[in-house]
Amino acid sequence: MITGFDQSYVQCGDVRLSVHRAGHGTPLILLHGYPQNHHCWEKVAPTLAEDFDVIVPDLRGYGDSDAPQDDAEHSVYAKRQMAADIIKLMDALQLPKAHVLGHDRGGRVAYRFALDHPDRLLKLGIIEIVPTGDFWAHWDANLAMKAYHWTFLAQPAPLPERMIGADPEAYIDWTLSAWTLAKDLSAFSDAALESYRAQAADDAHLHAMCADYRAGATYDKALDEADRAAGRQITAPMHFLWAEDGFPAQTGDPAKLWRDWAPQLTHGSCVSGHFAMEENPQAVCDAFLPFFRD
Repeated sequence: MITGFDQSYVQCGDVRLSVHRAGHGTPLILLHGYPQNHHCWEKVAPTLAEDFDVIVPDLRGYGDSDAPQDDAEHSVYAKRQMAADIIKLMDALQLPKAHVLGHDRGGRVAYRFALDHPDRLLKLGIIEIVPTGDFWAHWDANLAMKAYHWTFLAQPAPLPERMIGADPEAYIDWTLSAWTLAKDLSAFSDAALESYRAQAADDAHLHAMCADYRAGATYDKALDEADRAAGRQITAPMHFLWAEDGFPAQTGDPAKLWRDWAPQLTHGSCVSGHFAMEENPQAVCDAFLPFFRD
């Protein structure tokens, strides 16, 4: 649980999502990434809830949400499908529009939400990603070593599931610590670590997390390429925050990659590894509270 938040389950089409909620005011939906869940927001969500109606779902396949079996096209865990889940969640909660802030895989859901459902979005916040197609296009040896999980997790089932499933706790601890600035687990609470480890130890959720990356290498990549060719853009105001020791920084100029997609872009960086909300929560609040308040 996130301190001060209530938890409930909401049926969103064919999946039931676990949702944490607190605060009052304009709705602000927080979307987590891999290999995490709602716990990644536990250091910033209470502060955001002082100004906003903060809604923190576990994405399909993560946390306490349903984890359906993937299909051959990898559409089940495509970011288009995950964004549609959030639309159904908003409908269930009777929210016509909302701000959306996403980190990592949740950032990919967030910008797909912005492209597919612009009439439901107020402002868009993105933490620690560049668009999927652009990220693939900028791979070199250094980025491939740092982001090896993009190709590993996208391998056909059940190869990555079996390898991770042999020692899921060790894999999660290695992944989390390797992507932090400090190269250890000090940024994560005991409750968060327990939740992330338990998630990877569950066969259905482990399969779902791999399927998320299979979609990223196929379905999501193809959607990005089609949107770029069609000249589609994010029409909402967007703020992008990246970590100085994170993944987008490896592309050279991550803000430039977003500029082609988001004409109303503002941006900045912070001292952190990949998990900015847990490593440097003050920087996240300083970046996004003024943006969403204005």
